[in-house]
Amino acid sequence: MTAVVFLLLVTFVVQGYKVSGSCMEPNLFTGERLLGNKFIYRFEKPVRGDVVVFKYPDDPKQMFIKRVIGLPGDVVEIRKGTLYVNSKPLDEHIYRKNPAHGDFGPEKVSADRLFVLGDNRDESNDSRWWGELPAKNVQAKAWIRYWPLGRLAAIP
Repeated sequence: MTAVVFLLLVTFVVQGYKVSGSCMEPNLFTGERLLGNKFIYRFEKPVRGDVVVFKYPDDPKQMFIKRVIGLPGDVVEIRKGTLYVNSKPLDEHIYRKNPAHGDFGPEKVSADRLFVLGDNRDESNDSRWWGELPAKNVQAKAWIRYWPLGRLAAIP
């Protein structure tokens, strides 16, 4: 019975993920472990600011973690390190490590797609390089960092 409950939880509700790479620093570091809420997106769509775990479009066997910046219909642009969504600068001081160097866009996000970026922009392989993320690739909303215990916290 325990195995069945565990299997149902992992399949439909929550799953553990391991962080790899520096693209989400200072919020997530290589080797940290987090729980992803797989249930939430059955009832609502991702919103700007969500940190999502998804199948990398160029190799669906790989899982990536990034922050949702642009939603369908949004226009995303980076000018001189400042991120603009729909011509308005986005306040990112809470989670972004460094502004991106260079410029990007403007680019309008297509239907059923998301524009995702890493918090550590200059170290991130994200929508600027491989394009918009198909919404169907999203597997979970990053929810809680549980390892290391000293950094136990909800994902900002």
